[in-house]
Amino acid sequence: MSDIHSPEIYEVDYSAKALSALKHDLSEKSRQAEKLIFEYPTVYIINHKENHGISVYVGETANISRRTIQHLGEDSPDKQDWLKINRAENVKMFVVGHDFFNKSLTLDIENKLMLYMSTLDGVKNLYNRRSNDQNDYYTSDMLDDIFSKVWCKLREKNRELFPLERLVKDSALFKASPFHKLTKEQTDAKDKIHLKILEALTRDIDEQLIFVDGAAGTGKTVLLSSLFYDLFKEDNEYDPIYRQKKNYLLVNHDEQLNVYQQIMEKLGVLKNNKQSVTKPTSFINKVSPEEKADVVLIDEGHLLLTQGKQSYRGKNHLEDILKRAKVVILIFDKNQILTTEQYWEDHKLIAYQQEARVRDNYIELKNQIRINAEQKTINWIRTLVDHQHVLPVPNDSRYDLRIMDTPEALNDLIEVKAKDQEYGLSRLLATYDWPYSSNKLDSKNEYWKVKIDNWTKPWNLLSHEPKDIKRKIKGLAWAEQPQTINQVGSTFTIQGFDLNYAGVIIGPSVVYRNGKVQFRPSKSANKKATRRRTLDDGSKQSFGDTFLRNELNVLLTRGVNGLYIYAVDNELREALLKADLRL
Repeated sequence: MSDIHSPEIYEVDYSAKALSALKHDLSEKSRQAEKLIFEYPTVYIINHKENHGISVYVGETANISRRTIQHLGEDSPDKQDWLKINRAENVKMFVVGHDFFNKSLTLDIENKLMLYMSTLDGVKNLYNRRSNDQNDYYTSDMLDDIFSKVWCKLREKNRELFPLERLVKDSALFKASPFHKLTKEQTDAKDKIHLKILEALTRDIDEQLIFVDGAAGTGKTVLLSSLFYDLFKEDNEYDPIYRQKKNYLLVNHDEQLNVYQQIMEKLGVLKNNKQSVTKPTSFINKVSPEEKADVVLIDEGHLLLTQGKQSYRGKNHLEDILKRAKVVILIFDKNQILTTEQYWEDHKLIAYQQEARVRDNYIELKNQIRINAEQKTINWIRTLVDHQHVLPVPNDSRYDLRIMDTPEALNDLIEVKAKDQEYGLSRLLATYDWPYSSNKLDSKNEYWKVKIDNWTKPWNLLSHEPKDIKRKIKGLAWAEQPQTINQVGSTFTIQGFDLNYAGVIIGPSVVYRNGKVQFRPSKSANKKATRRRTLDDGSKQSFGDTFLRNELNVLLTRGVNGLYIYAVDNELREALLKADLRL
């Protein structure tokens, strides 16, 4: 990175006159800087403050002078974005130049700037919402280093608009943004889905299911976010196939829904249809089978209900959604089903998967992209969860996997990580083995707590937080809220999100007997997982072992850079400690 030159960045008033003055100044001071800004490709950021926050336009061009005149003139009457910008007061523009900039690199820098700025709390509107991530090219391996230098220099000029890069990356909005550069596997999946949507809409095929299967950390949410945003762009740009289509994004998870709504609000997606990003039951109640939606995307499809519940009077979310849509893209991981009301009888789930396969509508994401670890570490986690065996803890230069001997040691390590800016977002998590109620305090009029001997810490999502704290944390995911370093998260809080470092307490529902990890549903406080489910044939069965294994799977796959484990069960803790030969 030290061999890459620093970018040239200048802030000017957003006007042709200000640009002309900058060109004159640079011609007298630095011919090289003048070339980089006015003769090379550049990236630019136009911004202005409004009552509710900051509006930003990000773009790239081969000629900044001509492009600015175009924006100020011919773009303004035809495009509402530019009309609004050109009527605003005190509009500023950053112009970014670099001696390595070429068309592909500037498009990638532009896209990454949109990725970052779409996640910032202060940015309320982000214009030029296209996604232009590029494939491989001559200087593509320098993208991350050059971008970091660009961001750091922008931060020197405006700390409010350009916060620390690490803080941006820790945001839940960042991790679900549609502007991420997709892997080849994700790109291939997205291209295939686009073709399937096009085919269904042009041939007027109803109730077509595209089934996307993938384990935790395989990039399902980013794929879905990118797909949904593409559909918005195609509609917004008046593509004849997609014009005025009714597209929806559904997720049955309150925190993930909040993240999606915040992102899509910034990007203008919700301008014409506030309910286009919503929960499955709300969609079913709003859209009739006679007035079908065109495309419905479902994230965390394993959280869909497969039986009636309170406000939902139907029998199966997916069945009801399929009746109300021409195309449904379902993101699914059966190993993240956590409760009886989400349970799928094998023959029903297999039928949907098989039908998708017959139609060539089945897609599987296999590459683990969340956990920044060597394969041997991923294998260790998978063996513990899937096969219930404890392997020797691997040495991994990329991933910090540790077994802790006390809850205090686990807690202290997570607090150290959370306080250090280098490590970022770190929180405690636990299996749902201690009672909790969101509606009331416990019998002692205290918060519901995780308790291990003399160590205690309150559960997550405390509804009794003081009003001043509630105002500060509004819109933030649980792990981003500063006070939650003093709480313990559950699967219901953290599912769909990730942490840089996860400290996991494996409670008494998970034990080690006869050389194997086993589950004890009687020790779980999660009644939704341990109660019996009535099946189609009228029989009632318990699936507690399956749901508790899935709960462990969710918790152990949250850490991007590290995982720290403490087990309450003495035999399991001893087996894990014994397996860590590094101790």
